[in-house]
Amino acid sequence: MKASIEREDFSERLQNALRNADYSPDSPTQLAREFNIRFAGRPITVHAARKWLVGEAIPTQEKLRTLAQWLGVPAEWLRFGGTQHQGRDGEAGNPPARFESADVKLIADLQRLDEHHQMIAREFIRMLVRINRAKS
Repeated sequence: MKASIEREDFSERLQNALRNADYSPDSPTQLAREFNIRFAGRPITVHAARKWLVGEAIPTQEKLRTLAQWLGVPAEWLRFGGTQHQGRDGEAGNPPARFESADVKLIADLQRLDEHHQMIAREFIRMLVRINRAKS
């Protein structure tokens, strides 16, 4: 009985974190796709994502850390609850960097370039950052 309550509580926190990060808490397909973009290990299935969303399963610690980093919440809160998580704006300290799908795809594209073109792309990005800082 306790395990089922833990799974349901995890599911509720996951759904809240998804909502706060502007993702649908009702789409296991979207959850699986977005998670797999960010996870270096074996991809999860839509069925596994559905089980997380409906409170039938809790992901492994490694997967939990990936979820937490993606959604910008503490992994401990996502797994165990406790102190109410306030979201990106109310959280103390610096939340982990969050990347959108397009950012992750862009990084993957950058990694597919040869070393010379990677260097050019990085220098171009640095130049754009410097220009943007100078405007501020």
